Amino acid sequence: MATDLFPQRKPLTPPQISAAMEACLNVQRRAVAFGKRPFAAVLLGPDNETVLLTHQSVDQVNHAEASLARLAYTHFPKEFLWTCTLVSTWEPCAMCTATLYWAHIGGLVYGASNQELYKLTGEGNKENFTMNWNCREVLAGCKQKAVEVIGPLRKEGDTVVRESDEYWSKTEGRIAADGTKTG
Repeated sequence: MATDLFPQRKPLTPPQISAAMEACLNVQRRAVAFGKRPFAAVLLGPDNETVLLTHQSVDQVNHAEASLARLAYTHFPKEFLWTCTLVSTWEPCAMCTATLYWAHIGGLVYGASNQELYKLTGEGNKENFTMNWNCREVLAGCKQKAVEVIGPLRKEGDTVVRESDEYWSKTEGRIAADGTKTG
């Protein structure tokens, strides 16, 4: 791999991961307070502490992670982005993971998994059609650069699921695991 395009990344420490997830959860909380879906993302700078950008889910096509990655790519050079980390409350879907890859963001941290999201939103939920792919599977097909992935996170992931359930439990058409319909 070309070292000028893919410079060395600084490893994240557990306290940096916790602080970044708290910043991301704050974006998600604000989004939900304004009636948006519980998905959020932040972009950490190369020092793994500076939050460069934040984004929330806009709708079913403009996800927090993909929107943030596109915005980052318009503002920062790809060599710089390779040293940055995208932090997300939820595991990015295939679209968001691919956008992160094409934006040259070198790291990904997420709180809760796609499987947890599917269990939480329930089958038949018109607000969320979770795909049965995980970000590592999507990135396995990307042979030219290795994006570092950390997640799901146990403690922070539990917080993401618990707080998100307040939103998803009220959505129309959710079919819970016990077969009951909500909303």
